[in-house]
Amino acid sequence: MTLDPDISTPLWRQLVDVLVARIEDGTYHKGGRLPSEVSLQQEFGVARGTVRHALQHLVAEGIAETTNGKGTYVRS
Repeated sequence: MTLDPDISTPLWRQLVDVLVARIEDGTYHKGGRLPSEVSLQQEFGVARGTVRHALQHLVAEGIAETTNGKGTYVRS
């Protein structure tokens, strides 16, 4: 899935939607680690700040949790 910079939805929000869809379809399992910021940046061709914003939103919504030095995990 790709992100579309030409639509009005911000890239970080599009990325959130992709990550949530992947959690819902089982690509990313509850309790499992999400890809690193760098991996997501490379996969979607966006700035690291965009990825960081998306991951922070997932944490704020209670969908994911961050462990310093270890990564971001899907909440179980």
